[in-house]
Amino acid sequence: MDILVCVKRVPMSGGRFVLTEDGRDIETKRLGFTISPHEECAVEEAVRLVEANGGTVTVLALGVSESAEQIREQMAIGADRGIVLETDGAEWDPQATADAIASAVQRDETFFDLVMFGNESADSSGYQVGIRVAHQLGLPVVAGLKSVSVTDGVVRAERPAGTGKEVFEVPLPAVVTVREGLNLPRYPSVPGRIRAKKKPIVVHEVSRPPARLNKVRLELPADQGKRVEILGHGVEAAPEVVGMFRKIGVIS
Repeated sequence: MDILVCVKRVPMSGGRFVLTEDGRDIETKRLGFTISPHEECAVEEAVRLVEANGGTVTVLALGVSESAEQIREQMAIGADRGIVLETDGAEWDPQATADAIASAVQRDETFFDLVMFGNESADSSGYQVGIRVAHQLGLPVVAGLKSVSVTDGVVRAERPAGTGKEVFEVPLPAVVTVREGLNLPRYPSVPGRIRAKKKPIVVHEVSRPPARLNKVRLELPADQGKRVEILGHGVEAAPEVVGMFRKIGVIS
């Protein structure tokens, strides 16, 4: 079976984010880049399915040319080839993104049995693109999955529902979106990284269509401020410490 996994190059979280002067984008000069943990699980699951059933894994990214770096990382764990839909770096809305991906799927020489997405990207968290792509391709879609298996041309998909789970069975070809925790992605090995350098990545330039959603501005969350209170210094602080313990219920 042939599987396409769609990923997005996003800034690594954990650092301090700074906005550009116009407040419309994140300043990325000092940031590293990665993909969503949901997308890492999607690639890992695709590789496992191909290891079990045969076939190929293709990784596609819409974004700047440097998105090839993230595709190479996924090739190092077993993906076979990559596609970059190269843009000028401007953020695309979900409709335009889905349209570009659906067009790429239709014109690719490979007929994909399964198209996989992370449940949402790590930056905008729109939850939309996978479902929109399925709609444009006229394929069944199941979202938010924590289990995926394929038997005799049918995808069995499971997702949490309250204290239980929902189970779906849909025929291939199909589209699925998966959540972090579906599996434990493997770490790229040194031989895998060497092999990844020899695998093909095709680049297609794409033009952004007229935006149907307009970004007004970005806003950073309010500073939480300091949460440390100095109660005193030396033995003179002991009564204050005891009083604080009593206040929070540690001692009576």
